[in-house]
Amino acid sequence: MKINTRRGFAVLSALGLALTVGCSSLKTPATSDVAVSKAAVDNAAGAGGAQYAPVEMTAAREKLALANKAMLAKDYKLAIELANQAQADAKLAQSKASSLKAQAAADVLQDDIRVLREELNRAL
Repeated sequence: MKINTRRGFAVLSALGLALTVGCSSLKTPATSDVAVSKAAVDNAAGAGGAQYAPVEMTAAREKLALANKAMLAKDYKLAIELANQAQADAKLAQSKASSLKAQAAADVLQDDIRVLREELNRAL
C-alpha cells in the first residue's frame, strides 16, 4: 500500500512541477516580448512615427496596451501575440517615417539643384 501512495505522490509532484515550470516559462517570454515591443514603439515615436505614420503608431500603441492588459490578466499567450503585433506595427511606422523623411530630404535637394541650374543658366 505504501508503494502506491509514494508513487502517486511522486506523479502528482512531477505534474505540479511541470505545470509550475510551464506557466513561469510562458510568463518570462511574455514579459520580455512586451518590453521589446514597448521599446519598438518608443523608437518609432522618436523617429517621427506619430507624424509620418499615425495609423501604424496608433495601432502599435493600442496593441501594446492590450498586451499589457493580457499580462495583468495572466493570459501570456495572448500577451505575446499582441506584443509581436505591436512590434510589427511599430517597425512599420518607423520604416515609413524614415522613408518619408528621406523623400522629403531628396525633394529639398532636388529643389536646390534646380535653383542652382537656373542661376547657372542666367549667368551664361
